[in-house]
Amino acid sequence: MKIAITGASGYIGRHIAALAKKNGHEVVAIDRSSDIDIFAQHDNIFEALQKPDILLHLAWRDGFRHNSPEHMKNLSHHYDFLRSYINSGGKNVAVMGSMHEVGYWEGAIDEQTPCDPLSQYGVAKNALRQSMMLLTKDSDISLYWLRGFYIYGDDMGGHSIFSKIAQAAADGKTEFPFTTGKNKYDFLHIDEFSDQVLATITQDKVTGIINICSGKPVSLAERVEQYIQDNHYHIKLQYGAFPDRPYDSPAVWGDDSKIRMITG
Repeated sequence: MKIAITGASGYIGRHIAALAKKNGHEVVAIDRSSDIDIFAQHDNIFEALQKPDILLHLAWRDGFRHNSPEHMKNLSHHYDFLRSYINSGGKNVAVMGSMHEVGYWEGAIDEQTPCDPLSQYGVAKNALRQSMMLLTKDSDISLYWLRGFYIYGDDMGGHSIFSKIAQAAADGKTEFPFTTGKNKYDFLHIDEFSDQVLATITQDKVTGIINICSGKPVSLAERVEQYIQDNHYHIKLQYGAFPDRPYDSPAVWGDDSKIRMITG
């Protein structure tokens, strides 16, 4: 297949682009250094992207700054780009979503889970999802809304807890201030995450909201301790140095029913 990927040089994009090429797909990579500005007006963006079989829209500014003003500022630009792509001939569109669209929730998240986001990032992603679902309703457009959870792996230079631990280890630190670590989340290594995304966007049987997830809740402490062990870091977590945030769910994870249908 020919796959156009926006944000192709980003943390997620570079892994999926490399995997797609490895599996024999043709990749049209779009990032800030390319000639195509996705927020600009185009006579035919489908043609400008070389008429791909599917568009994978990953580009998103300030993804780790959840209350950045960029999220709402750019929301209409994302929608206009995707609408223009469809109106100019694109039939298959995959967009990276986030479990932060849901907001506070205890238990498994599925496609019917109500959304009440608690950050500007979550609000913008949720609004884009709702807009795209309305736009493609009762049409022949296949929409894949890829709802991501917590990703780790290839962490140097990132912004996650794993990135901070990797940086602390590189700086020679032996202790790392931590919360109680009791909260449970859905963690997925970037390699498995990329496998799930590529498998999803290269099939046409399952569409709509699809959780890219493990389907298993794991405590933050357990996942981080395992991460430290796997990477042979000589760091000890200082439990209780930071208080647990009152708005974090005690346990939240993705329902993996649809991704299991896709991956078998």
